[in-house]
Amino acid sequence: MMRLDKFLSEASSYSRKDVRGLVKRSAVSVNGSPAKTPDMKVDETADTVSVNGETIRYRKFIYLMLNKPQGYLSATEDDHDPVVVDLVPEDLKHFAPFPVGRLDKDTEGLLLLTNDGKFDHELMSPRKNLYKRYYAELDAPAVPEDIDSFAAGMEFKEFTAKPARLEIDPADPKKVYVEIAEGKFHQVKRMCERVGKNVLFLKRVAIGELQLDETLPCGSVRELTAEELALFGW
Repeated sequence: MMRLDKFLSEASSYSRKDVRGLVKRSAVSVNGSPAKTPDMKVDETADTVSVNGETIRYRKFIYLMLNKPQGYLSATEDDHDPVVVDLVPEDLKHFAPFPVGRLDKDTEGLLLLTNDGKFDHELMSPRKNLYKRYYAELDAPAVPEDIDSFAAGMEFKEFTAKPARLEIDPADPKKVYVEIAEGKFHQVKRMCERVGKNVLFLKRVAIGELQLDETLPCGSVRELTAEELALFGW
């Protein structure tokens, strides 16, 4: 059980001061009856709380899928460039979500955002060995030998890339899919450069078993479903 004003301040963009005003105007109802006071107790899982007829669903944490466009930094703030949290709808911004991992500024595709530090830690943990899948367009055709080079892992100055998976589109060998277990800076591009190809376009299409929702427009955000969260054991 929790206070009504706490429930609404955590579950929506209303402040506790806002809630006092809403209660006075009989704009808040609990289980269909007008709320009498902002400090009345509600059960966040059993009671139905509405504001101006709109039901407010309580949750402490949010888990978002973003189809990231190019030009955005995977950050919560920056002095020069737009950041991915700028794309979060206003009704979810009060949860203060942050990106889980990162995508390079010029890379598109699947990026998760959350305010759950435990979820972030679990997905980013090296022991998770969670593969991320990318679609890339190259300036030169990939060849079968490149598959072996990726599978062997690669040594770079500041890190050793784990064995990666390279899949070549048989209809157009300039189009490939790359799966990596890390997410180092420009890693996919650097691995492709190592085998003599430059990446012209890069898009992340999956994290583990979670696929990018292709119906989600570029630049749009939606909450993950319970089934999608279950793919991460959440």
